[in-house]
Amino acid sequence: MNFVQPIRDPDKIEAVKHYLKSRSDRNYLLFVLGINTGLRVSDILTIKVGDVKGTHLRIREGKTKKQKMIRITPTLKREIKGYIEDKDDHEYIFKSRIGDNKPIGRSMTYKILRDAADAYNLVDIGTHTMRKTFGYHFYQKYKDVALLQELFNHSSPDITLRYIGVNQDVMDKALSKFRI
Repeated sequence: MNFVQPIRDPDKIEAVKHYLKSRSDRNYLLFVLGINTGLRVSDILTIKVGDVKGTHLRIREGKTKKQKMIRITPTLKREIKGYIEDKDDHEYIFKSRIGDNKPIGRSMTYKILRDAADAYNLVDIGTHTMRKTFGYHFYQKYKDVALLQELFNHSSPDITLRYIGVNQDVMDKALSKFRI
């Protein structure tokens, strides 16, 4: 398994959003929902239209089996609203074009993200990039590792900081100034 990084540069995030939006509303919303909720891609792909009609998204995480409730921000709500208006509650939001009401898979999600990453020369990008991007920017804004640890269901703050790449940033900064 490759080690993936968050997208740290807000301009690159906007560029990826623009790129995806110009190609597919589904793929754009997949990325936007991923970077705004911090959910694992396996949980994102199970979301149905009816799941996002309220103020909160309620899911049972596939990995931890824990019940999770995530507030849908007004900005994210606007993005979702236009996309789901002609869809039924039982439909998967990120429906595959193949088959009848089946979600896209992880491999297709990876291809979607890799395509956008290649367009902007982003490296170390994969399906966990969306979750890590959420975590990285959440931490940069609030500096609350305990809350982020709780959101991610991690066992320690150190795991959370390592996961989102903050430890790497600290090491890079320290080494860039190091000289013997």
